[in-house]
Amino acid sequence: MSNRAKLFVFILAALAVLFALNLGYSALDTIARLNAVERARDRWQRPAEVIQALGLRPGDVVVDLGCGSGYFALKLSSEVGASGRVIAEDIRWLPLAFLGFRAAERGERNVQVVLGQPADPHLPSSVNAVLISNTYHEFTNSHPILLDIWQSLVSGGRLVVVDREPKPVSAARPENSEHEISADRVAGELRQANFTLVSRQDGFIENDSYGENWWLIVARKP
Repeated sequence: MSNRAKLFVFILAALAVLFALNLGYSALDTIARLNAVERARDRWQRPAEVIQALGLRPGDVVVDLGCGSGYFALKLSSEVGASGRVIAEDIRWLPLAFLGFRAAERGERNVQVVLGQPADPHLPSSVNAVLISNTYHEFTNSHPILLDIWQSLVSGGRLVVVDREPKPVSAARPENSEHEISADRVAGELRQANFTLVSRQDGFIENDSYGENWWLIVARKP
């Protein structure tokens, strides 16, 4: 190999190392910011009550549908224990990649990431509980997703939905605003999908960090 070729290979190797270091630093920085955001979220999200509504026991299989970067999925890991399983589903691969890294970093080996599709979350069978937090409003068609959840849940399995309540309609704020959905609408869709409503809290969270109110619905498969 000529000296010029060796120099070219060296430069390519150096650039690859710099790229990898920059990528690693960016990932670590993003994870640090995620951890800070989640610590702030802990102060208003009431995660302990949300998890309690799922009625989990060690060894259960629980789904965090629309898990994002894993705010709830990582908390659910300890609830079901080493003999249980957390199915962390999302339709975006980048948040799932960060969740996979965070779970490995924390030694949460019972967290399994699943890349779903808008109308098919690819859920396994014999699921004990499903959590849909801050995601239901994103569904363009809830029917096939609820059907998939119904088929995946065991008899008596729970579905917990928590989301933002729409603010009053005005000229500046039209109906069907983005990132919001009414508890009445979701409750109706759950009944149509043959779920039994267990409880409903319309004022579950009042004035989150964005001044929004949240509701929580607990349903189960008969």
